[in-house]
Amino acid sequence: MPYLWDMNMLQDNTQRLLSAALASDFGYQRLGYLCDRIGNRLSGSKGLEKAVSWAESELRRDGLENVRAEPVLVPKWVRGKESAMLLAPEKRPLVMLGLGGSVGGRVTAPVLVVESFDELAARSGEVRGKIVCFNAAFTNYGATVRYRATGASEAAKLGAVGVLVRSVGPTSLRTPHTGALRYTDGVKKIPAAAITIEDATQLARMQAHGESPVVELAMQAHFEKDARSANVIGEWRGREKPDEIVLVGGHLDSWDVGQGAHDDGGGCIVSWEAVRLLKALNIRPRRTVRVCLFTNEENGSRGGEAYAAAHKTEKHVLAIESDGGVDTPIGFGLSTKTPGGMARAREITEQLKLELKDGGGGADIGPIGTATGCPTMGLLNDMSLYWNIHHTPADTFDKIDLKALQKCIAAVAVMAYSAAERDETL
Repeated sequence: MPYLWDMNMLQDNTQRLLSAALASDFGYQRLGYLCDRIGNRLSGSKGLEKAVSWAESELRRDGLENVRAEPVLVPKWVRGKESAMLLAPEKRPLVMLGLGGSVGGRVTAPVLVVESFDELAARSGEVRGKIVCFNAAFTNYGATVRYRATGASEAAKLGAVGVLVRSVGPTSLRTPHTGALRYTDGVKKIPAAAITIEDATQLARMQAHGESPVVELAMQAHFEKDARSANVIGEWRGREKPDEIVLVGGHLDSWDVGQGAHDDGGGCIVSWEAVRLLKALNIRPRRTVRVCLFTNEENGSRGGEAYAAAHKTEKHVLAIESDGGVDTPIGFGLSTKTPGGMARAREITEQLKLELKDGGGGADIGPIGTATGCPTMGLLNDMSLYWNIHHTPADTFDKIDLKALQKCIAAVAVMAYSAAERDETL
């Protein structure tokens, strides 16, 4: 524990941070600019280029130290024109979004609707020449997203010519959910798209009634040459141990629909504000607090990998990621092997009246955690809205709640400051 005078200072500065975070709408207005004036930010796009340039300029304007854009080559997947049309037993368009990384192509075929990989295997003799529709109801993200991630290759192994995946979310207002797929090496790549819950369940009802729906799936999706991008970094240097780093971050890229407001513009602003407020209040902790706005989390994770490669020799004492939306925070998850680390983190979360769960991190900070062995932590939020809009055209700024965003900023700011100030690390 810090000495008494240090504890008094810690408590005073914590209260100043909380008061400032909960009173300010600066981050909210900045997120509004990112969403409304820059928009979605797929890797390799002009939108992401603009966001990187803007963020670097704004970090400098904030007066943070060692601001730079560290170059990263990122994949450039281009959606192109795309459509899905139900041709029989009636003709009408389906609302769709190609899955990130899908190949293009035009296929017209009967649809086989299945609810699981087990059902796909049980009906393997019916798959060849069909478009497989995975109509898997949402249970939780980890369990359901596997149909988006690997469904195309699992169906292709059995001779499918295309794949439709029911949107990965609990509810829908005809909002398709995109996201990355993973093709299996050695298996034919077939076009794959998300369709809405409404359309997937209608196809299932048609099949249950003995009808054989036929769909035409047309996609121009393709990869182009890797594009230049960057991780954008700024710091507030430590007064005593500047070479010890508390890292906070989110990912600046998004999918090419909606505005990337919750995923993960909000997470970037939360992390950014945590450092900006330290500077604005002239609170300089013992250790350096560094913000990194990572590139290419959505379809490649090259930003996180590049950060780890560039900074693996530095001493990171904690890495915190915000990538679960910015609705009301409920706590943090922490992965640490440091003796007493969980107990020290719990002192902070109890002060914030938040939970602490064993196990936490994120896709972008995972590589630096692996490379250095530093503890990794993820902000945990109420995600009841998030899963409804995640990776959809509905992830827009109007879904951001100011008070919830302020609470997220307050939580990360206090956690980062406390970890950077206290004698003992997490």
